[in-house]
Amino acid sequence: MVDMRVDIAGVEWKNPVTVASGTFGSGAEFAEFIDLSRLGAVTTKGVSAVPWEGNPAPRVAETPGGMMNAIGLQNPGIDVFCERDIPFLRQYDTNIIVNVCGKTEEEYCAVVERLAEEDVDMLEINISCPNVKEGGIAFGQDPKAAQAITRAVKKYAKQPVIMKLSPNVTSIPDMARAVEAGGADAVSLINTLTGMKIDIDRRAFLLANGTGGVSGPAIHPIAVRMVYEAAHAVGIPVIGMGGISTARDAIEMLLAGAAAVSVGTASFHDPAASVKIVEGIKAYMEKYGFQKVQEVKLGTG
Repeated sequence: MVDMRVDIAGVEWKNPVTVASGTFGSGAEFAEFIDLSRLGAVTTKGVSAVPWEGNPAPRVAETPGGMMNAIGLQNPGIDVFCERDIPFLRQYDTNIIVNVCGKTEEEYCAVVERLAEEDVDMLEINISCPNVKEGGIAFGQDPKAAQAITRAVKKYAKQPVIMKLSPNVTSIPDMARAVEAGGADAVSLINTLTGMKIDIDRRAFLLANGTGGVSGPAIHPIAVRMVYEAAHAVGIPVIGMGGISTARDAIEMLLAGAAAVSVGTASFHDPAASVKIVEGIKAYMEKYGFQKVQEVKLGTG
């Protein structure tokens, strides 16, 4: 028997698989397709201090090997989330990771403070949001800003804090070290890459926003490289994501140094992708004689 359990910043997961924020709703949308209790954790869609309407449509477009989205983090706000989504998820034997978004440091901290007394296990802070007080540059594109927002939310957080890193930076190790210095308990990466798609017949942007986040299998090799770099730059756990569609993709992330993985775009075309990946990792461990997930790393065997 293999032991699938992993420890992420002091929180035990029954296996190393969660789902990527924004691709799984807050769990209810997928509960009729899979048993959420089979996942190590469920990561919710981004939650803000007040309801966000998101961007105008069209907001999603297909790309070769993936998709683009410019949803704009539409969500009903923290009050509805606490009243509706947390009680629903607590029906299942899985960890709850709440993804937090905001446009100012104060907005992030307000959500984190509200969640401090809620029955959730971890927080994931989306620092790809534009900082409206700094001219719109994302918190996650400047090491000093990333360190500052990490330090700020840690003052209010009662749960371990995962900082979700943007790939749209010059150096991912610098960003990982910055949030670690700010007190992060773990990091997750990569968030989507910024892209653009143009309809040549209409001679117009395919997304109303102009640009959007690119995800799916096409970005997987980039994500593996960045996860490897981050994992070798910091001493805190790394949750790897980006184009994971199969167990083989997930195992690549573990070999690169990830302590756990997150499945995103794959859930759109196969709602059971995440649980299939759990089973695939288990089968791989049995095949190669690994007893613990932590043994799956480069140079073993």
